[in-house]
Amino acid sequence: MSTLLHAIGLWATRARWLVLATWIAILAVLGIAAGLFSQGANAPITIPGTESQEAIDTLGRTFPEVSGTSATIIVVAPEGDRADEPRTRQAVAAAVDELEQLDHVSAVASPFAEQGASDLSDDGRAALLTIQITDSQSDVPEATTDGIIETTERLQDRLPQGTQVSYGGDVFSVSIPGFTATEAIGVLIAFIVLLFTLGSLAAAGMPLVIAIIGVGVTIAGLFVTTAFAEMTSTTPMLALMLGLAVGIDYTLFIVSRHQEQLRSGLGITESIARATATSGSAVVFAGLTVIIALLGLAVAGIPFLTALGVAAAAGVAVAVLIGVTLTPAILAMAGPKILPRRQRAALAAGDAVGAPASAPARATSRADRFFGGWVRAVTAKPVATILAVLVVLGVAAIPMTQLRLALPGAETLEATDPARITYELTGEHFGEGANGPLLLTGSIITSDEPVGLMEDLADEVRGIPGVHDVPLATPNQNADTGIIQVVPEEGPQAESTSELVAELRAHHDAWLDEYGVSLAVTGFTAVGIDVSHLLGEALLPFGVLVVGLSLILLAMVFRSVWVPIKATLGYLLSVGVAFGAVVAVFQWGWFGDVLHVHATGPVLSFMPIILMGVLFGLAMDYEVFLVSRIREEYVHGADAQTAIRRGFVGSAKVVTAAALIMFAVFAAFVPEGDPSIKVIALGLAVGVFVDAFIVRMTLVPAVLALLGDRAWSMPRRLSRMLPVFDVEGEGLAREIAHAAWPADLPDARVAADALALRPGAVSPTVRVAAGQTLVLDPHELADAAPLAEALTGRRPIAGGTAKVAGLLLPERAASLRTRSAWATAETLRDALRDRPAVLVLDLRGRSGADADPGAVDDAAPAVDDARSALAAHAVDVARGATPECTFIVLGGAELARRLLPAGTELVAPASAHGVGASAVSASGVGVPVVAAPETGTRPAEPHAASQSRDHEGSAR
Repeated sequence: MSTLLHAIGLWATRARWLVLATWIAILAVLGIAAGLFSQGANAPITIPGTESQEAIDTLGRTFPEVSGTSATIIVVAPEGDRADEPRTRQAVAAAVDELEQLDHVSAVASPFAEQGASDLSDDGRAALLTIQITDSQSDVPEATTDGIIETTERLQDRLPQGTQVSYGGDVFSVSIPGFTATEAIGVLIAFIVLLFTLGSLAAAGMPLVIAIIGVGVTIAGLFVTTAFAEMTSTTPMLALMLGLAVGIDYTLFIVSRHQEQLRSGLGITESIARATATSGSAVVFAGLTVIIALLGLAVAGIPFLTALGVAAAAGVAVAVLIGVTLTPAILAMAGPKILPRRQRAALAAGDAVGAPASAPARATSRADRFFGGWVRAVTAKPVATILAVLVVLGVAAIPMTQLRLALPGAETLEATDPARITYELTGEHFGEGANGPLLLTGSIITSDEPVGLMEDLADEVRGIPGVHDVPLATPNQNADTGIIQVVPEEGPQAESTSELVAELRAHHDAWLDEYGVSLAVTGFTAVGIDVSHLLGEALLPFGVLVVGLSLILLAMVFRSVWVPIKATLGYLLSVGVAFGAVVAVFQWGWFGDVLHVHATGPVLSFMPIILMGVLFGLAMDYEVFLVSRIREEYVHGADAQTAIRRGFVGSAKVVTAAALIMFAVFAAFVPEGDPSIKVIALGLAVGVFVDAFIVRMTLVPAVLALLGDRAWSMPRRLSRMLPVFDVEGEGLAREIAHAAWPADLPDARVAADALALRPGAVSPTVRVAAGQTLVLDPHELADAAPLAEALTGRRPIAGGTAKVAGLLLPERAASLRTRSAWATAETLRDALRDRPAVLVLDLRGRSGADADPGAVDDAAPAVDDARSALAAHAVDVARGATPECTFIVLGGAELARRLLPAGTELVAPASAHGVGASAVSASGVGVPVVAAPETGTRPAEPHAASQSRDHEGSAR
């Protein structure tokens, strides 16, 4: 990974203007497409397959009069008057006529209708008009909603002064969030933090500009997708909030490392490449964990949640891509101006030039002294620190035990919102249950008395505890489907309403046996209860997925058992405190006025699962940047305690800045944010603060100090099972150190020293120059086949050093596999068409066994075709039509001479001829075997080949 990112960093530095133009072009194209094709983000929250959703879908076909969605208009007469007075009746009747003329309105229930349920309050002061709309909540045309609003205004003008008229209902219960000036304050705070951290305006502005471009690409792309798929209003805001936060942080990590390397004297171009490789690797890892966690939302099996996770993951992916491509490009444009003026002057004067990248270039700063004192304090008595943190966070997490979930409704809107006013007036005059009526529906096609049947069922429902009223029980016009409207005693968010839904469903079988009707419970309230229930059930499997993923990923990175366990437990503590804060604010009302919480009650049902996913990625982000620096010190020889102090001081400043930026961005969405976003934003803000400053910067150093050397141990068997993810750039550092290796042949096409291919065995030294062919004879070298596999990236190397086609092994084994080929005489021609850099020609026999080299018939068609293919390849190379390929012959030298073009020089590993593993020929290349014979000459005798191989110093 680090090597690939190093190459990307170098390329982006050279092609800086192309990279910038490409991203701007992507943003422009997506922005134009979004403006042309966007359908908006107002899809309803539904879960296909639930009882309530299936019943709604059925009603759309059998009882369209009650399908779709609805709106309400409430009329409240002044104190002492009644809403059924003649003037009011006349005005309401006129409003009903106007509403019935609106497109997409299927029916309007007048409170004064002679038939049907009466929507007049018990005290006569309030009347309720119900408007049934044929479309779903997200598909209602703007003309229809505008018509309802205008009718409400005209109705208000017709009524006596002091009469209150307001519109609301399901159509108006969901607000479309937008970006406000309050969110911009978070960006401003982020800029201030960046300025103090990086020390220059250019460096501070860079992460913001890059993050804004990335967020722009993400949001524009999401709105383009609305032309093909629906999207909830929460989706783009979550992607915006998350993309902005991680985008700033990811660029900050790379810029900070680049500044550090410049101060130590590293050249600008190489510093950019190395910063992209080292910090960029950690960025990729951190981004990958967030993406996987967000995609893991799919385990809930809920389409809208899956779409939300994919959208947010796309935002993070864009932040990662733009971070490792556009960041190095803009760093190259900035040049030395990325440093503060004083540091640029010091570099210009020659200070620190030529110093190693790890050498300090300046005196200890105030920040270093502060963080040094902090880490000494928390590690002085690690047990006391650990206990104190556990007690504090444990107490802070207690409120999470009271967490209740529900979908947001009109009650969460601002107090001045007409839908909120209508909701409260309806609850005041008709009872809270009127805001969340339930529907029972089922097929009654077998009934001879559909009206009587519905009345009997209504009587059964009235006797169930928690039912306030059953105002309507009727069949449809075809008498094949019936509905029963049920008004609960309490509102849609009340626990008793959820219990009533469960109780109604519990009577399903009894009513089916007695009346022959299968009744399903549905309605907006029932859908919300079903969504919350399924999301609650999904928390456990998702939590297991996240925790398991955390353990595996961190074990891969840190090659440790205790570090992943400690990190995962710390993450769970952060999640607990975040949940506790959400309960305290949004359910108990703590700091409600300060944070502009419009109403208390159950919190957003998909908040916990989203918060767990996002916070997981961010927690791993801080863990990697902090602990990887500590491990780097430990690996380079520091004892456990010293490594903690040095690593903490070296990384705490940038981790602190990153956490403060995250906190500022998330917290800015709380005061004026959309109700759905406010809950998530507060949870993330608290979670980030706790995880960064209490868990990672307090608990983690204390635990590592308590564990000592044991923190970095892992059973060998487990270490072999887990892949390696190099986020510290160790592989890149090794490649840089071996850039001119081997010293005896720097341009070697194939070079290997002391490769450990199996326990107790070390491979011989190999040197192959351009134009030479390596011969690995199984009869002379027992590990010929394993060595060929290792030299093409197809076999792990436990030790030693190898470089093939310029790629260092084992770091670049994956790249080598894509550039190498393995062929027999039969498949050689096809393999050469892929233009491999290295090709193993397996001549061990048609069966693949280590047969006598002579077992392959020289006159066989396959051998003749292979000879022809090699000759044609040599001609193409000479003409420049194809790149040169280095051949490794797995078989005897005799047959290799028969196949290869005339004049091809053959070399063999040094120790295959009775010399030590480290010995090479005098030429420094390898042990020459013999050149292939000229065309038309007789092949050399076998003893001649052996004789020539005995003279290592012979000229090539």
